[in-house]
Formats: sequence, structure tokens, C-alpha cells
Amino acid sequence: MNFTQRIKNFKGKVVILALAGLVAFMWFRPLAFVSDLNEPLPNLPFTTLDGRMGTLEGLRGKVVLVNFWATWCPYCRHEMPAMQDFYKDYQGKGFEVLAFSVEDDPAKVESFLRGQGYTFPALMANAEQRRAFGDVSRLPTSFIIDKNGRLRHKISGQVHYGRLQNLVEPLLSPIPGDRK
Repeated sequence: MNFTQRIKNFKGKVVILALAGLVAFMWFRPLAFVSDLNEPLPNLPFTTLDGRMGTLEGLRGKVVLVNFWATWCPYCRHEMPAMQDFYKDYQGKGFEVLAFSVEDDPAKVESFLRGQGYTFPALMANAEQRRAFGDVSRLPTSFIIDKNGRLRHKISGQVHYGRLQNLVEPLLSPIPGDRK
């Protein structure tokens, strides 16, 4: 094999390796688009899978991650360990999660969550809740609500621990004039 053939062969291997790396990166850290918002939300009622009733108004004073997901969604399943870790680390610091499943079978959702050891509050999304967040159609989609009940960020795509830190930590800090 002459030098030119070796270079061509080497370039092909580099391209294949680069593509494999890109696929691996997209699987573990797929693109997500974060939109900054500052919108009020209605006082939306909810009931968790374990029967606890509440409203978004009742969560004032906490920063809330609202996540729309499904058990059949691979990116949803992939982001949940990071959500659980973040929830465990920040729950005592004024952070809450509401994981809205868009599926029809609560027993399947509950079984999945229990089987994976997830402890954050989960519920079944109804039409009113989906409309309140702009008719969520792509999964996963998440929203971050600040302590004052205002929608601050929309994440179209998978969340990960670092992204949550960057978006949530500033909202947990006391802000002059911030009301609880």
C-alpha cells in the first residue's frame, strides 16, 4: 500500500470514528433548546399518582421543574436519573418536580417509576394542563417555574444535571424584593 492509499484509508477511519462519537454524544447529551420566558401561569390543579392534590399556586416559594414525558420515549427515560439526582440534592433547598406523563395508563406509569426507584412527584397530564403549557407535543419538554409562579424557562429536549443547575440555582437564590 502506498502513502496516498494509507492517507485515504486513514481519513475513512477518522470519519467513521467521528460519526460514532457524534452518535454517542447525541444519545447521552442530545440537543435541547432552552427558551427564556417570563410568563404567568394559571393556578392549575393537579393530583399526583399517589393521590396528593395540589395547585401550582400552592407551590409558590419553590422553584418547580414541570416535565412532560412518557415511558415509551427513550430520551425521557434517559433524562430521568438526572432529574432524580437533582431532585434528591435540591429538594430541601426549595426545589420541586412535577413529572406529567402523557400516557393513558396510570398503572403502567406508576409501575415504571416504582421499578426505577424514582421518588419525585408524578401525575397524569390532562388536556387542561397540557394547554396551560402551550399544548406540549414534543417529548421530553420541561418548564421551570420560579418562586413567584412565573414560567421562566422552556426546555425542548432532554435535561441533564448540569443544565438544571444552570437554570435552577439562580432562581433559588434570594432576589431583593422577591416575595415568597
